[in-house]
Amino acid sequence: MEKRTVADVFVESLIDWGVEIIFGMPGDGINGIMESLRKRADKIRFIQVRHEESAAFMAVGWAKYTGKLGVCLATSGPGGIHLLNGLYDAKGDGQPVLAITGMHYHDLLTTHAQQDVELDKVFQDVAVYNARVMGAAHVENVVDLACRTAISRHGVAHIAIPSDIQDQEPATEGSKHNVLHHTSDVRSWESGVPEQNQLQFAADILNQAQRPAILVGRGAVNSTEQILALSELFGAPVAKALLGKAAIADDHPNCTGPIGLLGTTASEELMKECDTLLMIGTSFPYIEYLPKPGQARGIQIERDASRIGIRYDVEVGLVGDTRKILDALIPLIHPREKTPFLHYIQAQRKEWRSRQAIEEKSNAHPIKPQRLAYEIGNRLHDDAIVSVDSGTVTAWWARHIHAQPGQLHSVSGSLASMGCALPYAIAAQLAYPDRQSVAIIGDGGFAMLMAEFSTCVKYGLPVKVFVFKNNTLGQIKWEQLMFQGNPEYGCELQPIDHAAVAAACGGVGLSIEMASQLEDVLNAAFASTVPTLVDVEVDPLESPMYANLRKEQMENLQQALQFEEDADVIAEKLERERVPSPGY
Repeated sequence: MEKRTVADVFVESLIDWGVEIIFGMPGDGINGIMESLRKRADKIRFIQVRHEESAAFMAVGWAKYTGKLGVCLATSGPGGIHLLNGLYDAKGDGQPVLAITGMHYHDLLTTHAQQDVELDKVFQDVAVYNARVMGAAHVENVVDLACRTAISRHGVAHIAIPSDIQDQEPATEGSKHNVLHHTSDVRSWESGVPEQNQLQFAADILNQAQRPAILVGRGAVNSTEQILALSELFGAPVAKALLGKAAIADDHPNCTGPIGLLGTTASEELMKECDTLLMIGTSFPYIEYLPKPGQARGIQIERDASRIGIRYDVEVGLVGDTRKILDALIPLIHPREKTPFLHYIQAQRKEWRSRQAIEEKSNAHPIKPQRLAYEIGNRLHDDAIVSVDSGTVTAWWARHIHAQPGQLHSVSGSLASMGCALPYAIAAQLAYPDRQSVAIIGDGGFAMLMAEFSTCVKYGLPVKVFVFKNNTLGQIKWEQLMFQGNPEYGCELQPIDHAAVAAACGGVGLSIEMASQLEDVLNAAFASTVPTLVDVEVDPLESPMYANLRKEQMENLQQALQFEEDADVIAEKLERERVPSPGY
């Protein structure tokens, strides 16, 4: 008869919680867990990554795109430490992720043994639940509580389990005060509807608004129908934080597009001129782009009560399930005709879009990144899943890829970490094998975790990767120029033939240098049924920040351009593309 171990109890508990897939890398600190996963490969799948950071990012992507618990696994010491960046991504964006790490033999911990790192202490800041398994009778309790806490508190749970405990026989009895099998994997849900008087107070504020605005984030993505109904009911334009891109279609007449540094002039005008702000499922961090304190009355809908009022001084905080709250709020709103304010914001949106359309159809050389993003967006399926990296590429996606109903879009929102897009896309393709999974990445971000393209090949995942190659850390470059008034330094990248890398990994690698190649190569990439990467050389002098440049930023730029070779070209592009605020 096959020996049963504590690791078996551990993995069976995960299966009971509905865990379908674990992302990770083997190591001697988790050999017991690995053996248990091998024996249960028909019930729970293990996906081997090339870097533990990717495992954590994949767990985040899985959680974002499925709404289920994401799980990652790493060995003791350095393996566990490598998880941290992806786990902070989960923490920042409120995603349920369980991190499992090994530890040294329990009786050699803190004795300077090899890879002796007390990972439970390392993970204290990132985790909402953090435990070290102390023995065979402890594991069932810990796994149940870790999964429950990660799911209910939308955060990271961490379990560290010493390698020798993994191989022990399951407990037959517990300590004096412990009764085995006393825990449960039963899930629970909150009703998520505030009291009627709170809903009525919020409705009264909205009904009195003359210049209302709605700002949506990740918590609004599953409430599209309600958001549109509310917007149309009382004529409120809708701006979107990056994580709320999929909440409503970008081409809806009431949508102003993204907000903030990577936003649009229409969104900026909306926030400058509104007298009432309804925030739905967002903790948008750049408070300088929100209405000034005292300018607008505020209402916030949020599932996490601790996030109420942290960005804007709201009068009403409605805590609970977004869709249910909106369903209860909408009947209390008085319908009205389209207002002059709505017409004004829609005119701003139209003007913005007309200017962007020029860039999106340009045949210039080097290729405009706006054109590339637009062409990719035109080829997305209605149910495509789009994963985006951090950098200038984020702006091109936010402004020029027009989200459609049924699509999913995500990015590292609060952490804004480079390197996330390819792991996200891998998780998306595993979760939804029949849907388009697209990764949009800058060459800086791709270089960080490019080995994961071989993971796509290993598991036969037809992910489409588009590398915006400008041979510079573009976002950092523009921040140096515009925010600091300093010349670019340390941002230039040694060029890499990313198409050759993709081919070396066993996938398809394609390259584009001229705008005339875009149609044929992009069509071929989207038609491909195997992992495919397209390496596109784009113009490094296109700024992603022009919509919201302040006076001091322009002064900084003028100072920095004294030292730049391409100063005249940069200045000309910015002057052509800037849209002065007309004021309402």
